[in-house]
Amino acid sequence: MSTRHADTRQHILDTGHRIIAAKGFSGVGLSELLQASGVPKGSFYHYFKSKELFGQALLEDYFDHYLRQLDTLLATPDLPARERLLHYFREWRETQAEDCPEQKCLVVKLAAEVADLSEAMRLTLREGTGQVIARLAACIAAGVEDGSLPARAAPAQTATTLYQLWLGASLLAKLQRTAEPLDQAWEASLQILSN
Repeated sequence: MSTRHADTRQHILDTGHRIIAAKGFSGVGLSELLQASGVPKGSFYHYFKSKELFGQALLEDYFDHYLRQLDTLLATPDLPARERLLHYFREWRETQAEDCPEQKCLVVKLAAEVADLSEAMRLTLREGTGQVIARLAACIAAGVEDGSLPARAAPAQTATTLYQLWLGASLLAKLQRTAEPLDQAWEASLQILSN
């Protein structure tokens, strides 16, 4: 491995994210991951006792990064909560569109694939998506309070509905190879979040 990678474990996770986001978890063998990251098998097993535990660590790392970005985005103090939510969904649309060079959302890429393969990975996905929904719900509650969202918007239910809408739209966009499902999710979100 090159000396430019001070944190070997993080380097393996970053390399795995890039490859698995493109090919899926089952589609990537350990030898491909080792070759791409430039680390020996012993180094991999020093940090991860199995490929499944690597997958769980990969998802934990993904959610740590994703939730930090989400916190920053949703905490923009000079925007009403509704605008912060719409900005989040605009970003989602841009990163999941058909012309996006790589699949960036590991939830979209891996949820259906690993839910039946690995209980540990399924639970990590469930916990991570629950945290995303909780943050969206908090932003919706702030929007009801600041008047940018309707009082009828029950935060937890609305956040769950929106997240499910966008997750489903992302899967359909992949299947259909068109951004139309994401455009429809955008229009539905505007209706849900309108006063």
